[in-house]
Amino acid sequence: MAEIDPTSMATQLANLYVASAQKQLTTQSQKAQSTSTALTKLQSALGAFDTAVSGLTTRSAGVVQRSATLSGAGTAITAASASGAAAAATHQVFVEKVATVHQVAFEDLPAVPVSLGGPLVVQLGDGSSFSVDLTAADQNSDGTISQAEIARAINLAEHNAGKAVASTVTSGGQTHLVLSAGASGADGAIALDASALPDSALKTALGNGRELVAAQDAVVWLGAQGTGIRVQQASNTFTAIEGLTLTLAQPMASGSAPATVAVANDNTATTARLQGFVTAFNALEKALDELTAYGKDGSASAAFASDAGVRNLRNRLNNALRMEVDGVRLADFGIKSSRDGSISLDTAKLDKALAANPDKLDALFGNTGLTTSSGVLGALQSVADSWTDSTTGQIKRRQDSVQVTQKRITQGQDRLELQYENAYQRYLAQFTQLQNLQSQMSETSSLFSALSTTT
Repeated sequence: MAEIDPTSMATQLANLYVASAQKQLTTQSQKAQSTSTALTKLQSALGAFDTAVSGLTTRSAGVVQRSATLSGAGTAITAASASGAAAAATHQVFVEKVATVHQVAFEDLPAVPVSLGGPLVVQLGDGSSFSVDLTAADQNSDGTISQAEIARAINLAEHNAGKAVASTVTSGGQTHLVLSAGASGADGAIALDASALPDSALKTALGNGRELVAAQDAVVWLGAQGTGIRVQQASNTFTAIEGLTLTLAQPMASGSAPATVAVANDNTATTARLQGFVTAFNALEKALDELTAYGKDGSASAAFASDAGVRNLRNRLNNALRMEVDGVRLADFGIKSSRDGSISLDTAKLDKALAANPDKLDALFGNTGLTTSSGVLGALQSVADSWTDSTTGQIKRRQDSVQVTQKRITQGQDRLELQYENAYQRYLAQFTQLQNLQSQMSETSSLFSALSTTT
């Protein structure tokens, strides 16, 4: 008779006792994890698409792009660019002055004892000012204040924040303290007030600065000099014309003809923008294909293969692509759908449509925004947001539901572990008794055998 092993037999029977329930819990856990992973992938795909859609337009600029071409500017204007917000038009621009950064030099400032330091006030052309405590400027603790230490104290002053930049320059055996404005234009003009310092050579020197570059605003005329619209500004980046940006480099000769800036539609840039939209949509479609794929040749189906909600999401996205605005659709501008759900761009058809009526493309695409949106892009963003919103979106609600399910599975697993342990202990006790009985029977049998031999 084979010897009984209580531990092994109790383990086998306890496993059999919970096998069915364990299989069910394992299946549920795998499904919950698969759903959670799929939701995360969907969140990522929709988020990437939403970001791409949001970047296609702004409140002031649509999908149609513009280019700016300069002529007659010489070296006065070094660059011109136009965004979609710029109207297709020709502008005359005359640069009378360019903005400058104020610079002042203070020559051969003497090193003085710390006791001759004190409050130095830096005043700016916009009326603001900040103080520099020269008594705390002795960085190397040698008892004197040098030009380099004054420069450092100015740069590190509490309320400076880049309004003025101090440096030391050595030339011809002389060292100069140079102050530069932190910004161009008249408002950046720098002046030092050393009146609160003790009388010394340092106080005298700080009161006798030499201007290297005067503070000056840029002056630009829209039209001819003296008769056009005069624009004065602190920066050499000129943006007074909506959507148009000019970089000013130097003034034009008085009385000379203004430069010409021609703003026109840029079909190449517009095509690239639309191709970006096509690429973004196809990336989303590919992700949805993977998440809804049915199993083939024995492989398992994807998490959302039979999900009605995700199927509805795809339908809403496709409906947004087919929407009509002002009598036109995306197909009229060369964006067509394929049977597999992807879209493509017919550039020849786009060029013809842009030549006929570019404004309709902007109206069709519309815009996206936090409060209001319109057109195809607004509809697409609305669909995406209904799933990705962090408080009310479908993904948030589904992930919450998955977490509840996973918590319930964990609790069920804990109960099953307890059931396993109880069954194991019960079977172990039973087989241990059986083992003891078997041992007793074996001993009795041995006794009988011994008696029979003796007899």
